[in-house]
Amino acid sequence: MATTMTNSQNKSGTTGSPEQTYQSTYVPRFDIWEGEDELLLLGDLPGVNVDDLDIRFENRELTIHGNVSPRHEGEMLFGEYGIGDFHRTFTIGDAIDAEKISAEMHGGVLKLHLPKSERVKPRRIEVKVS
Repeated sequence: MATTMTNSQNKSGTTGSPEQTYQSTYVPRFDIWEGEDELLLLGDLPGVNVDDLDIRFENRELTIHGNVSPRHEGEMLFGEYGIGDFHRTFTIGDAIDAEKISAEMHGGVLKLHLPKSERVKPRRIEVKVS
């Protein structure tokens, strides 16, 4: 069973001077898995401190926002990971039990558990003998 979910991305680039690069908002990448009981979102957020992370669910939208501080002093010669603000929004269908959404962070990977509502889970109906 596919659960309704769409994602909205704020497209931004990192062109121009290094000062502009540090000021831009970037969109972290997420993998989305569907299991029997939940959707699982896995997002790479290297260098993000849990205290700099804000996750909210409102009006069927799951929003992940935060900030990555520069990792080292000096001039960055080449960078593939965003530094500065990041933002990602997913629109979640009614199949998710919003009260049970949970998040954990390990090794720079954010794991969001979005449990399916009991009413949308498949269930076996027992036939009684009369």
